[in-house]
Amino acid sequence: MSRLVQNQNGLWLALALFLPLSSLSQEAVKVPTPTLETVTVTQPDAQLSLSLDELVQEALEKNPEAQSALHTVNALRRRVPQVKTLPDPVVGIGWAGNLAPFSTMSGDPSSYRGVTVSEQFPYPGKLKLQGAIADKEADAAQADYEAIRRRVTAEVKAAFYDYFYFDKAIQTTTKNKDLLEKLSKIAEARYRVGKAMQQDVLRSQVEVSLLIEKLTVLEQQKETAQARINTFLLRAPEAPLPPAAEVEPATMKYSLEELYALAGDNDTAVQRNQRMVERSRLSVALAQKQYRPDFGVSYMYQQRTAQPDMNGVTFSVNIPVFYRSKQRQGVAEASENLISAEKMRDNRQNEVRFELKQQYLAAKASERLLTLYSKGVVPQSSLALESSMSSYQVGNVDFLSLVANFTTLLDYEIDYYRQLADYQTALARIESLTGSDVAGQSIPAATTSTVHPVEEGK
Repeated sequence: MSRLVQNQNGLWLALALFLPLSSLSQEAVKVPTPTLETVTVTQPDAQLSLSLDELVQEALEKNPEAQSALHTVNALRRRVPQVKTLPDPVVGIGWAGNLAPFSTMSGDPSSYRGVTVSEQFPYPGKLKLQGAIADKEADAAQADYEAIRRRVTAEVKAAFYDYFYFDKAIQTTTKNKDLLEKLSKIAEARYRVGKAMQQDVLRSQVEVSLLIEKLTVLEQQKETAQARINTFLLRAPEAPLPPAAEVEPATMKYSLEELYALAGDNDTAVQRNQRMVERSRLSVALAQKQYRPDFGVSYMYQQRTAQPDMNGVTFSVNIPVFYRSKQRQGVAEASENLISAEKMRDNRQNEVRFELKQQYLAAKASERLLTLYSKGVVPQSSLALESSMSSYQVGNVDFLSLVANFTTLLDYEIDYYRQLADYQTALARIESLTGSDVAGQSIPAATTSTVHPVEEGK
């Protein structure tokens, strides 16, 4: 970008030297000619510019979708110890002989009052499998949370780069509009002394109007980008934002094959689907365990009239006699879910390679165009404009050709910033897919989902 700025500064200096038009100074009739001062763009104070890193961090802290996903993860983590715990014991009281509560019938040895306590014990291994399944569900939710963080990060960066582009496009167009207005005044001065045609004046005025039209569109698009950024920050869409900080083209650190490997290991959808495959395998094991019976133990204490107190213990076990329509179908269901989860994982692994290739090609195309614009097109257009100005000064080139070269250079300058924004956006989306720093820009570390301790009784 620094070379592009040097080319621009050299061009504006050439314009400043050319536009007083020495040929007019030799005319017998002196016509006042406006002078063109060298235009410089004052860079905003770094403290007053919009920082991308701070913008991403604030968006992640405030994004309600990410916060919702984090609470979902915490909720699922709290479910793990619940499903690993034995069922609550059951306590019962009863009496026989009289309807009055806790009373017995005198003289009747079968009359009693008593307490019963019972507990169910699942077959060994069932509770452990239930806890492992719940843990895998929490891991899948953690991957969903990380996916939201990466998506928000990529979208915020894309909005920032759009905002940067429109800001630069407005600055460049405004600067060129001011220069073209001065060219228009010079064309009018030459027309008054018979050194130019009326169409030169009219064409220059039309070009100024077109730049005003372009500025109007750019201002609207910048406001849209500003509203998009404010939405991520939970601010009013009209909230003012400082100018975007300067953006320099980053450098891709990995080859496409290396990016494929990173995405295969770190893509959040692949990770989530892998957790669901593991969950389904555990579900198959749990379904097979359902063939095994659960056990129950009960203790009973009875008080009887005129008889000694009694204690009793009961052991129970369920018999899976309906295994054909229950346990067997449960295993088949879990097996089908496992196959489905494996296919989903394989499909995502295939899709992520396409998405990565798409963003990689977009980044490489923009990178080549950036090099072409900064080292070829823009310098060549600058030279063409300088040459046409010199030729126009001696009458070898008409004003229409001069204006055409002027607008061509303007278009290429704006295209440079468009490609720069597109290039950085493609890199941000690659980082989202790979979960890795691919261009020397740090990705905020994900907040570890932590279940905060709760005081007893709350």
